[in-house]
Amino acid sequence: PRYLPLATPHQPLATVTIPSMSYQVLARKWRPANFSELVGQEHVQRALINALDEDRLHHAYLFTGTRGVGKTTIARIFAKSLNCEKGVTSTPCGECSACTEIAEGRYVDLIEVDAASRTGVDDTRELLENVQYAPTRGRYKVYLIDEVHMFSKSSFNALLKTLEEPPPHVKFLLATTDPQKLPVTILSRCLQFNLKRMTVSHILGQLQHILQAEGIEHELAALQLLAEGADGSMRDGLSLLDQAIAFGGGAVREAEVRDMLGTVSRDSVLAILRALVARDVGQVMNEVEALSQLTPDFESVLADLISLLHHMAMAKSAPQALDGYISARDELLALSEQISAEDLQLFYQIALHGRRDLPLAPDQRSGLEMVLLRMLTFRPAEGTGGAAITGGAQQATASPTHSSVQSAARSSTRSSTQTGAKQQVAPAATATGVRESAAPHQAAASQQAESTAPADAASVGGASVDWREMIESLAISGMVKQLAVNCVLEELVGNRVALTLDSAHHSLLTPRAQQRLQQALADYLDRDIHLEIQVGDTPAKVETPAKAVAREQDERQQQAEQSIEQDSFVQAMKETFNAEIVPGSVKPVAESTE
Repeated sequence: PRYLPLATPHQPLATVTIPSMSYQVLARKWRPANFSELVGQEHVQRALINALDEDRLHHAYLFTGTRGVGKTTIARIFAKSLNCEKGVTSTPCGECSACTEIAEGRYVDLIEVDAASRTGVDDTRELLENVQYAPTRGRYKVYLIDEVHMFSKSSFNALLKTLEEPPPHVKFLLATTDPQKLPVTILSRCLQFNLKRMTVSHILGQLQHILQAEGIEHELAALQLLAEGADGSMRDGLSLLDQAIAFGGGAVREAEVRDMLGTVSRDSVLAILRALVARDVGQVMNEVEALSQLTPDFESVLADLISLLHHMAMAKSAPQALDGYISARDELLALSEQISAEDLQLFYQIALHGRRDLPLAPDQRSGLEMVLLRMLTFRPAEGTGGAAITGGAQQATASPTHSSVQSAARSSTRSSTQTGAKQQVAPAATATGVRESAAPHQAAASQQAESTAPADAASVGGASVDWREMIESLAISGMVKQLAVNCVLEELVGNRVALTLDSAHHSLLTPRAQQRLQQALADYLDRDIHLEIQVGDTPAKVETPAKAVAREQDERQQQAEQSIEQDSFVQAMKETFNAEIVPGSVKPVAESTE
């Protein structure tokens, strides 16, 4: 070891100067000290302030949210509010010893625990051993457990009882980024607050406020890049700002921030976008060539292009909702006037899919070029409505080689007669990947429908009344409609309506249901009526509407299965590949109305 020489009358002791560690990172220096300084978490702020002001304090609070949104910060402010020497308040003074020590992380009655490093049950038991003792200095003993989802199952069990019935002088503040991993027994014992991701405008505004207070030169476009790079985390935004200040030698400029983040100038992406809007293929390729000289990350370029397309779509449809902090806002507004909303949506969708497929391309530049060429190759169909566009999209995805193997059984449409014969709907049938227009059984189905048409019509004044059609016109639903469709209309004479309810559904007949059906019939017939319903077996030749619907469904299913079985392509697949039709995979579909 080295020793300093002894002092003599003519030689004083040597002094050692320790360099001061005065610099504090922005994320710590500008950590909110009270609720009024919080940014972007107004819903949590309001709830906690009201609880403190009205003295309605719970014993356990759970703060959830992604990293850097203020979970621990809010917990520390809440601890200040509980232990401030001026009393329990939503506006802690920040000057007393309790507030100062909590801010500096050395308050004896604020026990902060990192659950990620103390996952064992023994650690939890050791932590809870002192819960029963009163706080040393403060009003409350506050346990702040960060990343509580990292506790083991045994640790949660050890915490459970204490968390449910803690002593009155103890408050638990839990924070986690993954609340799904917490047992429901823990969740049910806490008041849960979900902190939201920070918006770009919130982060940008805070960065601008800090730089103005620090007197640091900055450019708004550079702050926009930092706010977007923070990805919803205020702490990440402040860390990036610290890095940008160091990188720029005490100033925050756009070009230097782009170099630091590894992004290209937005002007280059705007140039590509201008060429896309003008549909100038040559200019698009020239811009990509110029961009490639900067050796950029083409995935980031595509992400920037998607972001600009989103801003243009907003400017096109809802310009008042376009964020005022967006760089090149005026140019995006002008470009949005030169392109249709349909083209914008198509460009966005192609770019989105292209970003997903970019890792599959031989290289990133060729992948980007193909995405841009795809934007210029395809255009939305013109002069079509929404339904036609949907149909066109489905048709476009169909393979031409399968146009001859589409199989479906289309039967005749429903026919109605003045004599009240029941209408029949024969289906189209579909199997996986197979649709074909073939209706060899249409005639047989029609004849069968006519021969088995239910005779559930009654005669009124020489005219036939179709009970099934009448039910569809009545303003009824639920149990009342089920009562009606399981009845047969026996008589409708004057003000008297007589029905027979299928005995298998006798439980549907209740006074309330009968009264509502009678009222619906009176409204439909526009006169007072007397409804009589008797329970019994319906005639063999008469079907209730419910039985008719069930029979028609069975007929459609049988017809669909027969159509698939007799399809030439299906038969060829069976012979060639020994294929089988999966039972239950054939379903009838409704007849097209076109």
